[in-house]
Amino acid sequence: MMPDLVTPHVKPSPTQLPPVPLNDPFTPAQWKTFLALADTLIPSITPRSTASSKQLGVADAEYSTVLTTIEHVALQGQQNEEGLAKRYLAEVPSSYPAFQAGLLRFAGFYMPQDLTKQLALLLNLLDILFRRTWIASSPTFYNVLSYPRIPVHGVPAKGFEFSFLQIPPGDAPEVIETDVVIVGSGCGAGVCAKNLAEAGYKVIVVEKKVHWESEHLPMSEYEGFEHLWMQYGGIFADDSSIAISAGEAWGGGGTINWSASLQTQGYVRSEWAKQGLPFFTSAEYQHCLDTVCARMGVSADYIEHNKSNDVLLSGARKLGWSAKAVPQNTGGKAHYCGTCTMGCGSCEKQGPVVSFLPDASRAGANFIEGFNVEKIIFKTIHGVKTATGVSGLWTARDEYGGVSLPNRRTRPVIINAKRVVASAGTLQTPLLLKRSGLNNPHIGRHLKLHPVTFIGATFDEEIRPWEGAILTAVVNEFENLDGKGHGTKLEATTMIPSIFLAFIPWKGGLDFKLTAPKLKKMVGHISLARDDGEGRVYQDPNNGIVRVDYTPSKKDKRHILEGAIATAKIQYVEGAREIFTIIPGIPIFTRKDVPAGQEDPGINDPEFQAWLDLVRKTGFPSPDCIFLSAHQMGTSRMAASEKMGVVDSKGKVWGTEGLYVADASVFPSASGVNPMVTNMAISEWISRSLAKSLKGGEAKL
Repeated sequence: MMPDLVTPHVKPSPTQLPPVPLNDPFTPAQWKTFLALADTLIPSITPRSTASSKQLGVADAEYSTVLTTIEHVALQGQQNEEGLAKRYLAEVPSSYPAFQAGLLRFAGFYMPQDLTKQLALLLNLLDILFRRTWIASSPTFYNVLSYPRIPVHGVPAKGFEFSFLQIPPGDAPEVIETDVVIVGSGCGAGVCAKNLAEAGYKVIVVEKKVHWESEHLPMSEYEGFEHLWMQYGGIFADDSSIAISAGEAWGGGGTINWSASLQTQGYVRSEWAKQGLPFFTSAEYQHCLDTVCARMGVSADYIEHNKSNDVLLSGARKLGWSAKAVPQNTGGKAHYCGTCTMGCGSCEKQGPVVSFLPDASRAGANFIEGFNVEKIIFKTIHGVKTATGVSGLWTARDEYGGVSLPNRRTRPVIINAKRVVASAGTLQTPLLLKRSGLNNPHIGRHLKLHPVTFIGATFDEEIRPWEGAILTAVVNEFENLDGKGHGTKLEATTMIPSIFLAFIPWKGGLDFKLTAPKLKKMVGHISLARDDGEGRVYQDPNNGIVRVDYTPSKKDKRHILEGAIATAKIQYVEGAREIFTIIPGIPIFTRKDVPAGQEDPGINDPEFQAWLDLVRKTGFPSPDCIFLSAHQMGTSRMAASEKMGVVDSKGKVWGTEGLYVADASVFPSASGVNPMVTNMAISEWISRSLAKSLKGGEAKL
């Protein structure tokens, strides 16, 4: 049952964005083409009798019908300003500056340069980019959708007041001394900082991004993609086969994840132990899992499932499939929030910013924001390559305490330390190791992504799927399709409009503008593979951004497809009116009412079965079909020897002293579950081992 609404009417404070790139990647003529493509994909729709050559003119009678649909169906019974529906239909992306500025941020800062020269691949990106940026920046769409810009559930709360070291002006490098420097502030970093500070060591946590207090959260999509997500929320593989979302914020991925707190499963732990890492089947590892979960108040006892998650549990039960609630890291409280992927303003989600980093601060740890670590400093001591610190560039906030003004003060910084912990995440840690001169061939390899596909459904009733906890249920019936621990899990996904709607089937501008407001009646699910295939991550030689070389394997695609078909069956038995995939060429399945007096055939409906057969036959055609990922693992993998991986069983980088890695990049293979808890548990173990190395075998933990 949906809880009573709590509407605090407190609008999150807006943030200022940094300047757009000074070096425009496109000429004026290219911009004209770029924006014309956007206006074609999302056209201005008017009656044919008054349409200009740049507008999509429809027959006057059809326009009247469309207008009535928007006014009386999409806006059913709601207060709306005069002419809103007409302005919504007439609007084009190029008519307001925020749209072009959003494109410029993505293309100027984050799009790999060689992709701009490969038109065939670029067109795959443009479809998603135009729709996502239009939705995030549109002045009318959220009003048409009745999507609240102020969260309707939960009460804003004041977060922990962090104090960040300020670097004085100067040209020469500022030199700082500490026991341990931790690069990154995410899930692994937070656990390490807490444990090492509480053990009595001097700890400095450094983060490239700045901290945004809870009063700014949740951010709008337009702000959040810049401030909280890596590379504006869209890292595309070199062949555009997969779009990757990763956190890049104070708190890392723990700031934008969905609270799902699943422990490492037994068959995965056994797999890792058989690779020469017996710790994973020990009672000590279970203790590490339980310790981090206890700190975050992980529990499934207080969950109130929204429609998307309830559909999974109820549908799986009707079909006889295994499913369960997903524990949440919400401090033993109900947390009916669907916007945490843009930051949690209630401070109920116990990510690093709310839990481990405040603990570290209370134990004496120091923090530096705006510090981009360029390399790890090594010295040869007793013939061994030994990490002695890090160096990089610190950038101050602007004079108003933000990041929007140009010419912010910078200064080189060197931090000398007895131990260095790389916790920059699966995508950034291997780049740091390579920039620092390490040449282990496994660095950056063995990338696992948990590739997913979307399966959506539209119901007759209004759902408001952006309300309620995002991911509170999982169907695990299909998690071991190959008998070796590889398969797919079925879960709910975020229904933030610009994320979900960017991937729904596009059949034309008018169809998209009619379909998009239906989001209020939709549910969204994913089929998530524990991937057997793998890829690599590397640094773009031109602008330094993250590049990914990864294509989902045929085996993993088969598993994802089985999960997609199973999800469609769940949606059908739960009464969905329409069911759709993001596979190009697959039509939307529309359910017909069963005639009076006839028995409902359920999933054996011949038309539904024919549609499923078409989905199975079509599969995922390359290169037109795109996958998605929000989990990254394995690029500095833990192994029993240097020949097999990057770090040893205690997180120390092979061939070095004083250098450790503590993040999801050390996973020996894909975790098969949302990686936060596994990441934290391994970091719990690594930080304890590191403390012992500092104390000469005696830790205070």
